[in-house]
Amino acid sequence: MNQPLNSRPIIGVMADETRKDEQATRGYSYIPACYVKYLEAAGARVVPVRLNLPEEEYTKIFNSINGFMLPGGGANLLASPYRRTAEIFFNLALRANDASDYFPILGTCLGFEQLTVLTAKEHLLTLTDTTAVALPLNFTPMAHSSRLFGSFPKDVLRSLTEENIAPHFHKWSLSLEAFNGNPKLKNFYKALSTNHDGKQEFISTIEAYQYPFYGLQWHPEKTPFEWIDKPGMVHSAAAIRASFYTSSFFVSEARKSSHRFPSQEEEESALIYNFCPVFRGLNSIFIQYYYFD
Repeated sequence: MNQPLNSRPIIGVMADETRKDEQATRGYSYIPACYVKYLEAAGARVVPVRLNLPEEEYTKIFNSINGFMLPGGGANLLASPYRRTAEIFFNLALRANDASDYFPILGTCLGFEQLTVLTAKEHLLTLTDTTAVALPLNFTPMAHSSRLFGSFPKDVLRSLTEENIAPHFHKWSLSLEAFNGNPKLKNFYKALSTNHDGKQEFISTIEAYQYPFYGLQWHPEKTPFEWIDKPGMVHSAAAIRASFYTSSFFVSEARKSSHRFPSQEEEESALIYNFCPVFRGLNSIFIQYYYFD
């Protein structure tokens, strides 16, 4: 008998290091507010997962939240506080799911890249010309039967494949050749979509076979919530709908997790509502930031 869904899911969003020249005035780490809004708009609450905490503290957070998101950013994927934190939660989620304790992970952009490094246990990414461009997704044969895209309405899938509504803001990509040549990756993830920068084909969406782990090299969270006027930014109705269906899917996965905080007091003190986002101006790559010491 299936347990009832959790109608009050809480998702942990991992912070990244603030630029060195801003750490003293702003805070050591940050989370772009768009990731918080993206999850909240789909019916979840957010707990910030700060860097450099003891592993025991991360385990306590893991057992209290219902999903984990690795956002975009600029960290070193092999040796950094971002990598350390991601690896701890990745391993906790592997063990939990193996024990029938459902726990989903979503990686976006840098988060996608970090998932590939953690799974392959090496850096297989190559440079691509994808720093500010919106593209359609080239679905693989596995896409339509996938958990992720299987929940999307047909018109949204059509828009994703026919219109330039998937924003790309990354210089590193996992080439199709590297993916196909690495058994650790190929046996762990299905490639659901690819893209091409004019020189090489790269993977843009992945879904694990046996685990509720998902990776997007593109940025659905930007379209409704970021307003810098530059190439790659899209605000069409179709782009907004595609964004919502990605977040809605991930939150629906988090509802399958029964983790909870030991007390209401601990839940309240952990939630992102305890922090105020900072407006950085319309020309900032992120309109609002949450900063943490």
